[in-house]
Amino acid sequence: MASSVPQTPEGRTPEARVLVVMTGGTICMQRSDDGYVPARGFLERCMAPRPEFNDGTDVDPVSVDVDDDGNSTELPTLRTPISKYGKCIRYAVYEFDELLDSSSIDAKGWAQIAKTIWRNYTSFDGFVVLHGTDSLAYTASALSFMFANLGKPIILTGSQVPFSERKNDALENLLDSLDIAGHFIIPEVCLCFNSTLFRGNRTTKISASSFEAFASPNLSPLATITAMDTHVKWDLVTRPTALAALELQTNLDTAHVACMKIFPGITPAMVEAVLKTEHLRGLVLETFGAGNAPSGDDNALVKVVAEAINRGIVIVNVTQCLTGSVSAIYAPGMVLGRAGVVAGNDMTSEAALTKLAYLLARPAANPWKVAREMAISLRGEMSMNHATIFSHPDGTLSHFVTNFTEVAYAVASGNMDKVKDELQKDISLLNRSDYSGNTLLHLAATGPDINVLRYLLSVGASVHARNHTGSGRTPLFLAANAGLVGHVNLLRQAGAHLHAEESGTASLHARQRPKVWAAAGLDVLHRQNTR
Repeated sequence: MASSVPQTPEGRTPEARVLVVMTGGTICMQRSDDGYVPARGFLERCMAPRPEFNDGTDVDPVSVDVDDDGNSTELPTLRTPISKYGKCIRYAVYEFDELLDSSSIDAKGWAQIAKTIWRNYTSFDGFVVLHGTDSLAYTASALSFMFANLGKPIILTGSQVPFSERKNDALENLLDSLDIAGHFIIPEVCLCFNSTLFRGNRTTKISASSFEAFASPNLSPLATITAMDTHVKWDLVTRPTALAALELQTNLDTAHVACMKIFPGITPAMVEAVLKTEHLRGLVLETFGAGNAPSGDDNALVKVVAEAINRGIVIVNVTQCLTGSVSAIYAPGMVLGRAGVVAGNDMTSEAALTKLAYLLARPAANPWKVAREMAISLRGEMSMNHATIFSHPDGTLSHFVTNFTEVAYAVASGNMDKVKDELQKDISLLNRSDYSGNTLLHLAATGPDINVLRYLLSVGASVHARNHTGSGRTPLFLAANAGLVGHVNLLRQAGAHLHAEESGTASLHARQRPKVWAAAGLDVLHRQNTR
């Protein structure tokens, strides 16, 4: 079995870097005279003693940026044993100065999480956020909108029982999250719980005590974890397709949005009182069934809603039901739609509220623009009426090696028509690699036709995948090493950056081709590593 584990030419096992961000919550708590309280030193106290998280070898610390002024701190790291995928995961735990219960987190806390990931994005392959469960679905939804053109996995998790307790769900949730962040390039904000990976903005908490605490009622899980394997539904995974680098918006206008549940007997005056809240800009209305609300003989409730919309308040209609969506097939729902209420389709309340706060905080936001964008999917938070873009005719791939080899040769020879034809048959080929760990984007990075590279980026090929050569080469490294400035510029435009472990070798190569390596961002990376 040992011979089947891929190794670099230097004889090292491939290694992924993951930053674990500890915000607080039940997972880090321990008992005290006053009950459970958040406790510090999670890596040393909980992870280091466990063989699942620590192979016992000495590993170097990593530098983690801690503020916008460029200050950093050295954090100890641990390394996991070799996984069945032939990789180790080296990780550090960055703990917030104030560990919070999730019921206390707000938009300021969301920004703190997002900025931590943003500052350290180029230094790690994936991120795991440890968080309390009460507001976990809200945080996952908020982060999904705050990051645009995300190319790496951000996995949120927590637990119903503290790690310090003998019987807990913390160990499994954390180990699953760490494995997914280190082994799979799923470029989404996800929530991992009870051996299931969900799209973060599709989740809601369904139990206060069960280990099966979360569900994604209107979207199948992105992955399920069993004792034998992790099964990813690649056709459901969203990928960045714009030629743009990672973007971050940290301000969400949560202070001027609200959520209100319609109930039998609710009066127009009650709704009006909420809609006349000072400086209110948006309201999520949780209605019956497919979007229905009582109107009364005089349509007084609808009139109150219409007047608020005319004042510039954006109102979004989502269903109270766990599954299903808001539809205009019933008369009461149609009346709300005609009044200007936005149909929230199958969005959760958590996603609708955070999306509304995100859009209202964007530059030059106005009610018309916000209402228009609330009705379309931005981060996979709602189902659109068109069919799935990526699918395979029979749902299986019986001759993977043949298909991958065919498309790989097409990429290497610049045969655009063949590349398009094969990927339209099975988009999961983007996530596959050859015996050296080279993905199709690795091959295109040194290929003869830059348009093939552009096409692969347009359908979501990951710029962050690393092969088994050296310390794990990215497509950007290969393009720069080949002296292909056009390829380098295109990859950089799509958010590519040199991995921290490539910098030493890149510096040696830069003596021969300084301009192309500068275009690859070597100077910036060098400054980060020498701070």
